[in-house]
Amino acid sequence: MKKFLSASLLLTSLISFQISAQQLSIEQAVLQTGLYPVRPSFVWGGPAGGFLQVKNGLIISVQAKTSKESVILTRDEFNQILQASGLTAIQVLPLPEILPSGFFRFTVGSVIVDFDWNQKKLTGKFYIPEGSGNLNLAPSGTMAAYTIGQNVFITDHAGKRTSVTNDQERGIVNGQSVSRDEFGISTGLFWSPKGSLLAFYRKDERKVPEYPLVNITTTPATAGMIRYPMAGGPSEIIRVGIFNLFDGSTVFLDEQAFGDDRYMTNISWDPSENYLYAAVLNREQNHLLVNQYDAKNGRKIRTLFEESSEKYVEPLKGLIFNPNDPSQFIWFSQRDGFNHLYLYRTDGSLIRQLTQGEWVVTDFINWDNRGRYIYFRATDPSPLERHIYRLDLNSGAKLPLTPDPGTHDALISSDGRYVIDTYSSYSVPRRVLLREISAKESKAIFDAPNPLANLKMGEYRPFTIKAADKKTDLYGYLVLPPEMDPTKKYPVIVYVYGGPHAQLVLNTWLGGASGWQYYMAQQGYISMTLDNRGSEARGRDFEQVIHRNLGKAEMADQMEGINYLFSLPFVDSNRIGVHGWSYGAFMTTSLMLNYPDIFKVGVAGGPVTDWKYYEVMYGERYMDMPGENPEGYELSSTLPQVKNLRGRLMLIHGDNDPTVVWQNSLMFVRKCIDEGKLIDYMVYPQHPHNVRGKDRIHLMRTVTRYFQDHL
Repeated sequence: MKKFLSASLLLTSLISFQISAQQLSIEQAVLQTGLYPVRPSFVWGGPAGGFLQVKNGLIISVQAKTSKESVILTRDEFNQILQASGLTAIQVLPLPEILPSGFFRFTVGSVIVDFDWNQKKLTGKFYIPEGSGNLNLAPSGTMAAYTIGQNVFITDHAGKRTSVTNDQERGIVNGQSVSRDEFGISTGLFWSPKGSLLAFYRKDERKVPEYPLVNITTTPATAGMIRYPMAGGPSEIIRVGIFNLFDGSTVFLDEQAFGDDRYMTNISWDPSENYLYAAVLNREQNHLLVNQYDAKNGRKIRTLFEESSEKYVEPLKGLIFNPNDPSQFIWFSQRDGFNHLYLYRTDGSLIRQLTQGEWVVTDFINWDNRGRYIYFRATDPSPLERHIYRLDLNSGAKLPLTPDPGTHDALISSDGRYVIDTYSSYSVPRRVLLREISAKESKAIFDAPNPLANLKMGEYRPFTIKAADKKTDLYGYLVLPPEMDPTKKYPVIVYVYGGPHAQLVLNTWLGGASGWQYYMAQQGYISMTLDNRGSEARGRDFEQVIHRNLGKAEMADQMEGINYLFSLPFVDSNRIGVHGWSYGAFMTTSLMLNYPDIFKVGVAGGPVTDWKYYEVMYGERYMDMPGENPEGYELSSTLPQVKNLRGRLMLIHGDNDPTVVWQNSLMFVRKCIDEGKLIDYMVYPQHPHNVRGKDRIHLMRTVTRYFQDHL
């Protein structure tokens, strides 16, 4: 770790862009225009055992061994084929998905087409139904499942539509993501491996209170109602159905554990299609069952294993089956304190723990085609980086595949011989290497030019300090003004998030800093960001220190960052600001109210002001129910602390926020009025939890002006 940190500090000099060049505009900073390097795309497959890439508007096949290139398809060629089939021409030729048949798959407007690149002809067309959502193509590609409204449908290539569900009652929703996208859930439709069965979520939220979101585009304004389960209140009831395409029947998984207040997560199909697996979690989120079900009748066959915790268990990924031995699968767990891989048999017996150490596995990449090796991404050797490894399942040997410092992604060839390694770092905008694993050799196939060469940027300076516990390392960065005068003192804006599932400080291009932070550096402000305890990629105990006391450890760590700032001779300790969104806005208001002598100005966007107004799934994981933890809810609430406000504080909220509902900031305003405290407030009409698109420029101009006026 010390070796890495020395290297990162050395790299700092390479990214102090002190070039006499043009200033970064706020439009460019907010939209990130021209700040990040080009990222080429690759996919393994095509002729000659190589890979494909789009180059100069052409799809090129590259032989891995010889680097020989050949043109597979041109845009003009493809457009002629499309137009001959009555389809619209495309402007940009995209990289295709390669099917098991070797054919290419493209999405062309509202049509998905399969293409035989060798015969230069379309082999299938699938028209995306109008008004549909959650489209999910079957593995065969001959049919697709999707939702319209609250129901699920299947359509084949010929356009024949089959209704899977037919619920009409409000509050019953099929085929859509559930549990507000927690637990790694991102879809509500799950095709079996051969495409003969379709699993789907059925969500019953009739007991969940309706919550109004105001639609100001009507005259008069109307309320659009959503179901919002607040902490401690009624939650949705989840079931998992299985639809049989051959006989049109539907069965539901028979699960009785934990009653209706349970989560059904990480839906996984057995390769044979005979079994479906699910991770079943109690509402308290401290007891997990991994269960096997009969796909024919939905009956539970067995509980493979259980996990429990005094705080919480959070399953995020499903079962990953061995393609050469379907009786084996890999399971992610942080039961030993860090997220690692475990190899199981389908009878529930643990074969062995595959990875271990004080680092976390972030992603499973693939098996090799013989089932001997697995490939994964992890934070070893530094939580500031992501590296790719190969693990030999026979010997347990772990082979690093990405020796260069930085944050790496990888594509592994199906035979396991080659890896396409794409990475960036503090000093490398983006580089793509082709590595032959056994030969330990690599060759560069792409080097992005420095996109900041003609911009006058500030200096990115990483640092390491101890947490408030005086023993845990915390990582942060400063963005310093260009051509800074070290004899002067500068104001500081702390940009904070601080919550779970986020890491802001990384050895990647720009180091995780935003364009706006560099823009503010040009305006004469220092920015500081620190990943406190509770944030991502540091292990179970690092994250779970926040349990039942949101804000306490996080603020204590952020104040260690403030102490570090005060040790720097060029920091004006009387001009400290803080800005954040969502959890970061909760942190912003909390810091302003708990340390009023330190923070002069704050801007909080979409803030949680009291966790009792937040959703069941996330809120109860970290805080338990309000009735179980009244002291924790009281201490974490910003409302009782409003009386401490001294500095200038602006709250910002979108009036259609379905995540952190408007009630949070409005109750804060009400409390400020009650306490006689003056604040500033900005609403973004018709925006949800954040402000995107062109309106984001207005948002950040507003934030910028607020700091310029008051800090």
